[in-house]
Amino acid sequence: QLQLVESGGGSVQAGGSLRLSCTTSVRVYSIVLGWFRYTPVKEREGIAAIFTRTGNASYADSVKDRFTISHDDDKNTLYLQMNDLKPEDTAMYYCAAGPVRSLLPNDYDVWGQGTQVTVSA
Repeated sequence: QLQLVESGGGSVQAGGSLRLSCTTSVRVYSIVLGWFRYTPVKEREGIAAIFTRTGNASYADSVKDRFTISHDDDKNTLYLQMNDLKPEDTAMYYCAAGPVRSLLPNDYDVWGQGTQVTVSA
């Protein structure tokens, strides 16, 4: 059974950095893993996605050049390195697994339980 667990969230001032982690319970060699965030205003927003077999990644325009998604096969861990954080990045962040590399939440089948990121001005 594939299960996802996020960690690494916290509180940081604007301009700071955080690295989120998402561990997978089962080793998967060819899968799409993505990061999403939820706020009441924007609902669920796709942030970044990566196809683990090739390393090809997609990013939302709002985080491109600030966030980096990566995957460590040996550690069964997905990462989201977040730099130059802004108050607008405040949200609950989720990792998810699916069959296609997209930023659409409905394309993903398995979800973690989320980790909170709060960015103060």
